[in-house]
Amino acid sequence: MVTIIDYGAGNVFSVQTAIRRLNEEVIISSDPSVILEAERVIFPGVGQAAAAMRQLREKGLDKIIPELKVPVLGICLGMQLMCTFSEEGDTTGLGIFPLAVKRIGQGKKIPHMGWNRIFGLHSDLFRRVGEMEWGYFVHSYYIPCNAYQIATCDYDGEFCAAVRKDNFWGCQFHPEKSSGTGELILRNFLML
Repeated sequence: MVTIIDYGAGNVFSVQTAIRRLNEEVIISSDPSVILEAERVIFPGVGQAAAAMRQLREKGLDKIIPELKVPVLGICLGMQLMCTFSEEGDTTGLGIFPLAVKRIGQGKKIPHMGWNRIFGLHSDLFRRVGEMEWGYFVHSYYIPCNAYQIATCDYDGEFCAAVRKDNFWGCQFHPEKSSGTGELILRNFLML
């Protein structure tokens, strides 16, 4: 059973649909006791970092998420909130990854939206995914390249497309919107 964290930040229903297409049971919940009983957790997000962190704190999820021992997949804002800090609203994150989220620089179209290639893949999350496959991105903030990086993207300069630390994984792109490649990534997550 997969539990999708519902904290008022976007794309929970598209993630739910993608998981159901894989014939996996899935529930959406903001109840800490339900999330603590999950076999796998997806932490999605579309929205603004400071507002999302307020929602997590109000629901007590800011204390629960970092303590999870099952596989956790953060998607887009969900991945960014697992970091220590985001420039978006000067937001303190969950601190799972000791990384800072930066605003995409001047001179680049913001948001970075649409299909872009992912490469430098090294994790079971990307098993059977070829180098230079396409992922779907929608973001104005990013994580610079770092020691936890398991995939890379280039948007007028390389940045971190995915991270991993212990039982926590994160994707800046949206697997649930990334066609066959995204479906394979989600299937791999279900097997971790």
